[in-house]
Amino acid sequence: MAAPKLIFSSADEIKAFRHKHGMNQSQFWGRVGVTQSGGSRYESERNIPVPVQLLLHIAYAPAERANRLVDYLRKWKTEAKSGA
Repeated sequence: MAAPKLIFSSADEIKAFRHKHGMNQSQFWGRVGVTQSGGSRYESERNIPVPVQLLLHIAYAPAERANRLVDYLRKWKTEAKSGA
């Protein structure tokens, strides 16, 4: 099972999404546990850690896409434990 494509692939996409939904940086980033200043750095083209990328997808992707990622992660974790 291939990993689902994440909802955001660039800082510009994140900013556009945030603006489209009328959120400031604190509102947007706070939903995934990132401070406003941390979010500002990410929106300035700094690398976003993979766990934060995953949380953004789960928090902001349409439910079906977010659920596919969660299912993928659960399956990956199970396979990693079993050594498959």
